[in-house]
Amino acid sequence: MATVESLLRKKGHDIWSISPDDSVFEAIRLMDEKGIGALAVVHDGALVGIISERDYARKVILKGRSSRDTPVRDIMTRKVFHTLADESVENCMLTMTKNHIRHLPVMDSDRLIGMISMGDVVKHIIEAQQDQIKHLEHCMIWEESY
Repeated sequence: MATVESLLRKKGHDIWSISPDDSVFEAIRLMDEKGIGALAVVHDGALVGIISERDYARKVILKGRSSRDTPVRDIMTRKVFHTLADESVENCMLTMTKNHIRHLPVMDSDRLIGMISMGDVVKHIIEAQQDQIKHLEHCMIWEESY
């Protein structure tokens, strides 16, 4: 069973974060620059929230707010689900699906060590299934030759 750590080894441990005092505009600019859909919100080295494109759409655009004048703390999601490095990728998918979230911070005690997305999880599962199919096809060819 694949773990989050194995996923992070392939993907990398890059963590993009922002302060709760920064503007939503800065958060969206950073997400665009890095090609990501969410940022960890970190204050004094601690994870205090997460801000996503979904937060921006629902809490800024639809509310008629200005992204330049709205601080991240006003729209960030404070109840952050997270996972651990030794958790299975399949359990992460269940957590994300059950809680309707697309991004999951990876923690080691109280230290943020990575972030995974639903896209990362799906890609990992598809690759594992493709590897399994190749293995089964190889076994079938080997059996037919005897």
